[in-house]
Amino acid sequence: MKNFKNMKYLLLDLDGVCYGKHNNYSLERVFGQVSKRMTMFISEKLKIDMNKAKELQTNYFYKYNTSLNGLMIHHDIPPEEFLKYVHTIDLSFMKEDKVMRNELEKLDMEKFIFTNGSAEHAENILTHLGIYDLFGRDKVFDIKDAKYIPKPEAKTFDLMVKKFGLNPKETIYIEDIAKNLSIGYERGCTTVWLINDEHFGKMDSDKDYISHKIENLSLFLKEIRLLKSQ
Repeated sequence: MKNFKNMKYLLLDLDGVCYGKHNNYSLERVFGQVSKRMTMFISEKLKIDMNKAKELQTNYFYKYNTSLNGLMIHHDIPPEEFLKYVHTIDLSFMKEDKVMRNELEKLDMEKFIFTNGSAEHAENILTHLGIYDLFGRDKVFDIKDAKYIPKPEAKTFDLMVKKFGLNPKETIYIEDIAKNLSIGYERGCTTVWLINDEHFGKMDSDKDYISHKIENLSLFLKEIRLLKSQ
């Protein structure tokens, strides 16, 4: 934990990190809606039944890191239309997380969001959590910024670094999908896996490219803050 004291940048994934067990919102409650709308979109666009659409969606996710990536490669699906459709979800249940906001506000680090989702989805999630103003669009790197090439591709990570102007060696990078941390570690980040039971999330969670494992984001941010104040 000692090396955290000199870190200048905090890089957060969105889904499964900004919300999760630590603030009582399961990934399923949010991303489950997105997933269902993906299946519906694929079924309608490709004129296949829902079971076949779900199978294709899952296969593309595992093979190409996002279902969208596979759909663009094999079916020339327009990404903007897909993203708008799948991210039209109900977040009325999601409330402000005042504890997380307090820790983010007090933490003396520049803070960024790095997501395979859209900037609009990030704004929706972060607004409901009451923390969007701590980031804003300029501090969100989304799938469009990545030219639709998802994490953990090296070129996407490098584009993110260029946009934000951060130094990976002075960056704490937090993800719920363990394998996405691989390129961050390679580039010099201190990598942190937010422990979860999602099958895809915990794959490769035993790899050496994970520097730390945590269970609660807000408590972890507090630990960093206290270390930096010493």
